[in-house]
Amino acid sequence: MPIHPLPQFEADLAAHLKEQEDREAYEKLNAPSSIVVRFGYLRMIGEFPYSGDVKPGCGSKLVVATHRGTEIGEMLTSTCANSGCGKSVTRKEMLKYIENSGGRQYPFFDRGRVLRVATADDLNKQHQLEQRKNEFRMIARGLVEKAGLEMKIIEAEPILGNERVMIYFGAEERIDFRDLVQELVRAIGTKVELRQIGARDEARITADYERCGQYCCCKSFLKVLKPVSMKSAKIQKATLDPLKISGRCGRLMCCLRYEDETYEALRKNLPHRKSRVGTPEGDGIVISTQILTQLALVRLDSHTDVAIPVEELTAPKSKMAPASASTSKRHSMQSPKNSERAADDELGSKSSSKRAPHRKRSKVTNKREGDRKQESSHDSVRAGERPKKKKKRRRRRQRGSTQENTPIPHNNSSSNTPANNRSANHRSGDRSEKQNTDSRSSDGKARSKKKRRRRRRRKPGGDGSGNNGANGSPSES
Repeated sequence: MPIHPLPQFEADLAAHLKEQEDREAYEKLNAPSSIVVRFGYLRMIGEFPYSGDVKPGCGSKLVVATHRGTEIGEMLTSTCANSGCGKSVTRKEMLKYIENSGGRQYPFFDRGRVLRVATADDLNKQHQLEQRKNEFRMIARGLVEKAGLEMKIIEAEPILGNERVMIYFGAEERIDFRDLVQELVRAIGTKVELRQIGARDEARITADYERCGQYCCCKSFLKVLKPVSMKSAKIQKATLDPLKISGRCGRLMCCLRYEDETYEALRKNLPHRKSRVGTPEGDGIVISTQILTQLALVRLDSHTDVAIPVEELTAPKSKMAPASASTSKRHSMQSPKNSERAADDELGSKSSSKRAPHRKRSKVTNKREGDRKQESSHDSVRAGERPKKKKKRRRRRQRGSTQENTPIPHNNSSSNTPANNRSANHRSGDRSEKQNTDSRSSDGKARSKKKRRRRRRRKPGGDGSGNNGANGSPSES
């Protein structure tokens, strides 16, 4: 009886043979000499040399010595030509990727080395340290509340070598935490490093999945967090509801920036709204546009809306829309007053040079009004009305004259002793000197006022007597 091969057994055999070929090819390759590693809660990247005999693959856990100390890292790829990973990349490709992903802002480090492939003991020790991070976080929060500092403790990160404990916090302003660091060192028993981070870095540490079902971009691959503007959401015509376009960090989602350049290039191909264009069905005005489909909604002159691709739009045959019968009837039904107003408006818009004489007339009328006001003021002066300024001058003059004419009161209640008589004589002498000085100053003021009056008489506009309302009765005060 012949034996017929079954298809499922043949498929299993093919998979077994392929696995055997891969194993033989892997044994022929040498161990990688440089490995790209991801380490830390902030998922920093480093390229470190490796001198071991074991051939690690992508995703292998490694013990690496970095600028922070000895810690656990994850192998991403190798940068040597003959390596143990079939997905290795060259150093040139890696540097090009870093340049395109942020350049100097990319968190790339080359100070360090790969010590060994992580063993089970290393992983268990790291797991024990991870269980203590909640304790470190509570200690830090208690000391912050005690010190009264406005800072939020986000996470504590212990590393494998126990050289230090990284504590991440958020704050709106810079904070002086030197005293806090010393208290944390005493409480934890090892070196403590406080690091201030922003809202996006906080999401990178604490967040997991986004509403799209994938890991947060900042946690999986995005290293340089550039700002995202509201303009990107408006161009992509996304909803402007902040709850729908905000990520786990409370800011605008980073994915809005990925397609920004594409949307900007497609938007330039579209015509502007309310612009007149030509279509295969006739001329019309653009009402709305769609960026991704590259369609324009055009309202034709026949008052019908049509969606036309951008490639079929042409220049319009006529720049203005033809007047319809309804609009002509409206113009014919206008009243004579409205037609006269429209004609006046047209004449005014056509002849802009005719507006200049009106401006000149306004200036002339302003001058005439000013002359009339002056004449009315002169008439009021002739009638006996005095301006306020002249009243003030008369009051000052009257006060000076009253001070000159008022007698100096003597104290009759004082005794007639010789000492009192001497003091009284001395006071009367001082008062007489003051009166003399006041009289001199008042004489000088009177002379200057007389000169002013003469000047006023010479000026035109006064009456024949030359009073100008200056010689009013001095009793009015």
